[in-house]
Amino acid sequence: MKIKIKSLLIAALCLTSGLAVAQSNTSQKWSIEKAEKWYGQHNWLNGADFIPSTAINQLEMWQEDTFDPETIDRELGYAQGIGMNVMRVYLHSLAYKQDPIGFKKRMDQYLDISDSKGIKTMFVIFDDVWGKEPKIGKQPEPITGTHNSGWMQDPGDPASKDQANFPFLKTYVKDILTTFKDDKRVLLWDLYNEPGNSGKINDSMPLLQAVFSWAREVNPSQPISAGIWSWGLVDLNAFQALHSDIITYHHYGNPEDHKLIIELLRTHGRPMICTEYMARTRNSRFSNIMPMLKEENIGAINWGLVKGKTNTIYQWDTPIESGEEPVEWFHDIFRKDGTPYRQDEVDLIKKLNGK
Repeated sequence: MKIKIKSLLIAALCLTSGLAVAQSNTSQKWSIEKAEKWYGQHNWLNGADFIPSTAINQLEMWQEDTFDPETIDRELGYAQGIGMNVMRVYLHSLAYKQDPIGFKKRMDQYLDISDSKGIKTMFVIFDDVWGKEPKIGKQPEPITGTHNSGWMQDPGDPASKDQANFPFLKTYVKDILTTFKDDKRVLLWDLYNEPGNSGKINDSMPLLQAVFSWAREVNPSQPISAGIWSWGLVDLNAFQALHSDIITYHHYGNPEDHKLIIELLRTHGRPMICTEYMARTRNSRFSNIMPMLKEENIGAINWGLVKGKTNTIYQWDTPIESGEEPVEWFHDIFRKDGTPYRQDEVDLIKKLNGK
């Protein structure tokens, strides 16, 4: 009970303090009525954070030499088969910087594949999680048994704090959004994954504010958002919640705590999508979270589709040096050949999707 009360107080502080800390212009933010109308035009949104099993990180996914449409097509087919209708997909500014025209062509090719499966795409722009120094070119091999050993921040650290990088990042963001601003294959723009992670805290605020400003200048037809993920980041959370058209958030905990967060975020009166959940060993499972999200009419996007080079079947910071499979997978649904890790989970997802 003490834990719950503490969580409630922290979360309430985050939400109510927003009026004081979120000072930039919100005049272009979608009205609640517009957000609700948009959300109501879609069937219940559910899917996964997707990277093909052949890519260790965003750069390996998007660079020309390692872009793998064959695997993308096959693995999105697994998602289609269980009724998923949206994937959350990370971009990377360095892949764009290396080859802007080719990068956008590969985005278009990805969208063609995804659309052919009846799956919309939520693109993620920036990211504060894992490796600090992304580099173009050949990416590292996975570290055996280690969760996301090669995932890279975008634009990196200290790159994300250096405002000398902002002119290029502005060009990147505005070019991508302008190119796809009216593309029906794109569901939503997730502008910044977990700002403040990796110890950055409020150092991420300038780039977070900037990317929202750049996106509003483009004014895409799709909504924009940045997901709340850590209740201790009061200033960042307030800015994200008060500037997002649709409320998005991450939660890897048990159903009771997850329900509490839903109740608090619902005070914003906007449609909601959980853009990361499902960590089996933390009691965030398909069986106890996905039905709740459907009942609450909240979009459900779990981390991970196919076991691959990201090694996300292993827990955060809990490597298995032998590379043996863990007793229980942390994330992911399918093996590379399309065999489900757990048939009961796949059956449940299909049932919730009416398949």
